[in-house]
Amino acid sequence: MGGIDGPFIGSEALAAGLVSRRGLRNGYAVVYRNVYVPKGYELTAATRAKAAWLWAHRDATVAGLSAAALHGTKWIDASLPAELIRIGDAAQGIVIHRDKLVDDEVCVIDGMSATTPARTAFDLGRRGRLEVAVIRLDALACATRLQRKHVDPLLERHRGARGIVQLRQAVDLMDAGAESPQETRTRLLLINAGFPRPKTQIVICNEYGEFVARIDMGWPEWKVGVQYDGPQHWTDPDQHARDIDQQAELQALDWRIVRVSRDLLRYRSSVFLGRTCQAMRAAGWPHCDEIRLDAQISLDRVA
Repeated sequence: MGGIDGPFIGSEALAAGLVSRRGLRNGYAVVYRNVYVPKGYELTAATRAKAAWLWAHRDATVAGLSAAALHGTKWIDASLPAELIRIGDAAQGIVIHRDKLVDDEVCVIDGMSATTPARTAFDLGRRGRLEVAVIRLDALACATRLQRKHVDPLLERHRGARGIVQLRQAVDLMDAGAESPQETRTRLLLINAGFPRPKTQIVICNEYGEFVARIDMGWPEWKVGVQYDGPQHWTDPDQHARDIDQQAELQALDWRIVRVSRDLLRYRSSVFLGRTCQAMRAAGWPHCDEIRLDAQISLDRVA
């Protein structure tokens, strides 16, 4: 009984003698009908996807955010419904899509049928607001190294699909170098304000070729970088000390670094954009007068 870890089909475990009916009642929690996990087990988006696939009697294809989770994508809320492609009824906590899939849009992950990274991107990029779609595609690309060229055949194949115009925009903006949703939001804000599209995960070395830093995004030709600082940069004394040393080394190499935090991004984005503009102007970039300091992260105005 103690050997069962993760989602399983209750009737199968009973038939195999892995658990008694009493043990199933007392030691396990129902996720979906006839699908259980040990009590206290914390479901992730990936294990919830497996539970839904088991609920469907293994006769479904894991899709959408559930497929993204199986591909290793981070930052997916585990409380969101699982997503499947199948013919049949739905269940509470499971979203059923009835799309038709081509053979090259399906792969197998840990024995489960799932949409490929390209097909997963095709589905996620068409949903919701453009900003959210890009955040999800960035995370998927970071996990799988998905590129635009991998999605292009699906764009051609499904030309008339709903949301295809947004998908093209989202894929154009996708960047595998974004390592968190906040890094994506920072990049999108810079683009929407009128800055050139920044490069991501820039490795900086000194004159001897020794590693100095890897910065989140920026413009190497102007030696201006942007660093998103999560809470650990302020609460971890060792990290804070490393940041100070690194900042000094970067300044010695004539790099200008603009730092942004969650609160600055959310509540005072104009201050962040102004600081970035000052750094670019000091570096010689000639288009600072065209920057919209009142730009928002929303991508409504991005072509």
